[in-house]
Order: sequence, then C-alpha cells, then structure tokens
Amino acid sequence: MREITPTMSDANGRSAAVTPETVETIEEIYDRHAPQVERWVRRLAGPRLDPEDLLHDIFLVVLRQRHEFRGEAKMTTWLFRITQQVVRWRRRNDVHRRWLWRQHRQDLAEAWPGVPTPIEEIDRCEQQLRLYAALDRLPEKYRTALVLFALEGMSGEEISALTGADVRTVWVRVHRARAKLADLLVAGKERNP
Repeated sequence: MREITPTMSDANGRSAAVTPETVETIEEIYDRHAPQVERWVRRLAGPRLDPEDLLHDIFLVVLRQRHEFRGEAKMTTWLFRITQQVVRWRRRNDVHRRWLWRQHRQDLAEAWPGVPTPIEEIDRCEQQLRLYAALDRLPEKYRTALVLFALEGMSGEEISALTGADVRTVWVRVHRARAKLADLLVAGKERNP
C-alpha cells in the first residue's frame, strides 16, 4: 500500500507537503480567504440571505472540519465546497421556512403576541415606573396585601397565612389599597400629563 503525503498549496497555488510548520491556523485561513469566500457567498446566496451570517457559518464548519483537510486539493477548492454546501443548505431551509410561513401565517400571527414597538416599550416602562412609585406611597400593610393579591396572584387565605392577618382584614386592606392606588395614579397623571 502506498503512503500518501498530504500536500498544501502555497500562495502561488503550487502544492507542497504539509508539515507542522506549513499548517495554517484558522485565523490565517480566515484572514487570507474571507474576502473571497464572502464574494462567493454574495453571488451564490443572492440578496435574500445575510452574507455575514453565512460567512460566520462557513468558518465554523472550517473550524470543525480543519483536521479533515488533507491538502490533496487547493485550500480555495475546499473552502468553495464548504461555501457551496452551507449556502445550499441555508437556501433550502429558507424555502421551507417561507412555505411553512405561508401555510400557517394566520395561525402563527394569532398565536404569536405582537412585538412591541420601541414607543410601546417606553410607554410600558413608564407605566410600570408610575405604578411602583404609587405603590411605594401606600402604607406598608396595604402595599403588601395588594402586591401579594394583584401581582403574585395569591388568594386571601394564602395572604392571611403568609402575613398572619385575618382573611377579612386582608380583603379590607386589598380594597383600601386599590382605592388609594387609583387616587395616587390619577393624581400622578394630572401632574404629568
């Protein structure tokens, strides 16, 4: 049986035997070949797919499969094959994803809560700040009862067991806390329209 000596192409494309001194690191491969691989990605993938994302995926494959490169072909040939496979896989998955989206668009739209816009997110944060500022102004016994009931979802009996107060006292505190909180929130809105 004949022993195969692995080879690697140099900068001019000539083959040379692979030795520990000639093996490139992943950083060197990336630095030397990333611009060319990115051009291939842009051409093969087209405008629908993100080239930077694909480039990242390609070099992850290169990192994982680096030990499999035996130097029998040029590095660019090996990189092109990986690029071609990654792009083909991503395009195929993209086609399936779009098909599934078209088939189940209505179901997904109903099941998926809308993503808030930045303005809605700011409004939600401001409302939460106003709520907690008003809660902080309540007497502690009312605040505790209301937080445990409204925010923690505890029953009157659970709050009673936790705080040691009678169940009827808990309900009185929750009722009074709601009324005081409503007054504080209205007064806060009037001050900050």
